[in-house]
Amino acid sequence: MMVEQKNRWSWKEQRDKSSFLALEDGTVLRGQSIGASVDTLGEVVFNTGMTGYQEILTDPSYSGQLVTMTFPEQGNYGINREDGEQYKIFANGLLVHDAPPCSNWRTSMSLSAYLCEQGIPSLAGIDTRALTIRLRDCGTMRAYLSVAGKLTPEAAVECARNWDGLNGQDYVCKVTTAAAYEWDADGRMSTSWGCFNAPLPATDMHIVAYDFGIKWNILRRLRQQRMRVTVVPAHTSAREVLALKPDGVFLSNGPADPSAVTYAVDAIRDLIGRLPLFGICLGHQLLGLAVGGNTRRIKFGHHGLNHPVKDLRTGKVEITSQNHNYVVDADSLSSDKAEVSHLNLNDGTVEGLRLLHAPGFSVQYHPEASPGPHDSMGLFARFREMIEHS
Repeated sequence: MMVEQKNRWSWKEQRDKSSFLALEDGTVLRGQSIGASVDTLGEVVFNTGMTGYQEILTDPSYSGQLVTMTFPEQGNYGINREDGEQYKIFANGLLVHDAPPCSNWRTSMSLSAYLCEQGIPSLAGIDTRALTIRLRDCGTMRAYLSVAGKLTPEAAVECARNWDGLNGQDYVCKVTTAAAYEWDADGRMSTSWGCFNAPLPATDMHIVAYDFGIKWNILRRLRQQRMRVTVVPAHTSAREVLALKPDGVFLSNGPADPSAVTYAVDAIRDLIGRLPLFGICLGHQLLGLAVGGNTRRIKFGHHGLNHPVKDLRTGKVEITSQNHNYVVDADSLSSDKAEVSHLNLNDGTVEGLRLLHAPGFSVQYHPEASPGPHDSMGLFARFREMIEHS
């Protein structure tokens, strides 16, 4: 059932900005609550995508973050149950300029109703342009989102300053699966409206996928490459993976600081040279750590659907979807273990790695991107080819 935001045209309610976002630098931005009536802490980031708010909210990589959408209107095509990247919202909160009534033949509920159902707070009516400029100039900041009326702005600022944030924090343990499972044994989840409507091919490879916060669209793409996928918890050891006798190992995306996920780095290091590896986003960063590199935080992260990336081998430039606050430090990589394969054309940061003496590669961006772009979709076929020739 479609539920629209109440009193959208009430000027009194639009002016009554009793809810607010308090940043650690003392900035306070006021708006109207359009989500659940609960307060929360989080790191504020901005996403430049014009669409995809449902996929963004349900991406486990956004755990611990308050997402600011730079495009002014969000929610106009509603929410449907088919397009989520996971079974629930993982972002701590959502910040938008305007949340208009939804209208789409696939809509099952409004964005506001979905946020309330999931217990996630959200503000509309804030100056997202001013907030984005502040984050661009000052970097990602901790913040307190107040909608329940419990704290003064001054007290909320102090809460933001006292919060641990994401540096050095292992959020993977909060989002990973509790037990191993086989992905989509009956094939119902690997067909997606408008993306892959053909009958699924029979599987002829077995892949183990580490769940550091994996997105369902990644699993769909692996299955569409004729791969049977066993998803395992983040703490799974290399010995346990090898016991499953897979043909290859996938390292998934995930939230927060890669340097805190030491158990995953140890497992990946033990798997290098024993099985072909493919990593995306956090999985890419963990592979970089496993070969002796370091990671570092960038000022305001990369979050959006329009980041240009150059493949250094082919010279081809692809427009990519990204969501990360940390990158592999190119200068920290040993030249005899891995090489940089892709670069971000906006800031020159590392966007891909290739192992030199073992089958394995990784990318910082999301080739499975939904709603898009799909320039890099061929990397899943490349993973298959690498396994076939290893």
